[in-house]
Amino acid sequence: MPASPESFDAIVVGSGPGGAAVARELAKAGKRVLILEQGSAAPVTGTLGQMAAMAAVPGRGAFIHRDASLLVQGITAGGSSTVNFATAAAPPLPMFASHGIDLAPALRELRAELPAAPLPDSLVGPMAARIMHAARSLGMDWQKLDKMIRPQACRSGCWRCVYGCPFGAKWTARDFIDVAVSHGAVLLDQAKVGRVIVENGVATGVEFIRAGQRQHALAPTVVLSAGGIGSPRVLHNSGLMPSNASFFSDPVVAVMGSVPDIDGGAEVPMAAGMRFDADGISLADMTLPKPMYQGFTAQAGRFDRLLAHKHTLSVMVKIRDEIGGSIGPRWVDKTLQASDRNRLRDGIDMARALLKEAGARHIFKSWHFAAHPGGSVRIGDGVDMDLRTGIVGLYVCDASVIPEPWGLPPTLTLLCLGKRLGAHLSA
Repeated sequence: MPASPESFDAIVVGSGPGGAAVARELAKAGKRVLILEQGSAAPVTGTLGQMAAMAAVPGRGAFIHRDASLLVQGITAGGSSTVNFATAAAPPLPMFASHGIDLAPALRELRAELPAAPLPDSLVGPMAARIMHAARSLGMDWQKLDKMIRPQACRSGCWRCVYGCPFGAKWTARDFIDVAVSHGAVLLDQAKVGRVIVENGVATGVEFIRAGQRQHALAPTVVLSAGGIGSPRVLHNSGLMPSNASFFSDPVVAVMGSVPDIDGGAEVPMAAGMRFDADGISLADMTLPKPMYQGFTAQAGRFDRLLAHKHTLSVMVKIRDEIGGSIGPRWVDKTLQASDRNRLRDGIDMARALLKEAGARHIFKSWHFAAHPGGSVRIGDGVDMDLRTGIVGLYVCDASVIPEPWGLPPTLTLLCLGKRLGAHLSA
């Protein structure tokens, strides 16, 4: 691989939504782009084994906190978008406007090209439909959620969103990476970036390891999009940030209960739900694949429900947690604060009432877990309104730059930030 400064105009570290959007904009503008991805770019097969390799390897895609809660992230081409629930939540425009960032133009353009709409009734499974009916019976404003799914390619009775969709139905950041590569970008997978090369306060490239070999790649622009955990770690290793960083994670609890008249368990999760933005609580149906359901059930000590997957309704309770905890060089740790526990309690109470209305029995909850690490290199603190660090030519574009506690699916917001940054760097 060429290593001269002229070889690339920009290096993008990571291929999740933020990095993929930046890379696509730069490549379409004729820039020579190198994308370095720590995970594999192998085709998605939709299997438990592949998903586990992407998001369940301890210390890589999975982290256990002191309180025994689990934090997961996707280490693969496309990042966590490859194994997420494909829910499109619009960015909170006022939050970013308060930092001088207008995401409305990028949002309009992305909505015009992306699949981001409610599922047709034919793809809403029986469990999601039962939960929706119960919620509305309680007077809740329970509505279908926008999904980043191509209905014409989606299959009724499929549970593979979280395993990685092998049918091309779910949009992922791999779609944008493919566009970038078609415009000349170079994608190197299984390339772990250790540090940014900085000379006299200017970023000049990165150092990474691939196939056991330490290598350098040079460019006048470096964009870190390694995720809410990965990007601060690269900054730590580069001597550009303290040795730990606080963050949010959007903790989730699954509240579950069984009904005798449904024989299901295989459907698109988060087909519908509602948000209580003022309270920092979101609710949605969350039918899980059987192995994940059984893992949560065993962790909760409800071994009597291990074989009830096909009859169990599951409601997701997600909260907007306070920023805290620590991301260190070799560890990640975050426990719930008092306000977080209160939000979870209130959400769990609502979910229990909803399940009772749906006719569920044997109601129990999982231990909390999380999959949205972010806020670790915040706008206004770690980066400016253009997502630039204090180092010339070094930018960050992923969930780590979200400036405040969050509580939302971040994909669409990160695409907006990446599109905006890509346009800025292409100008």
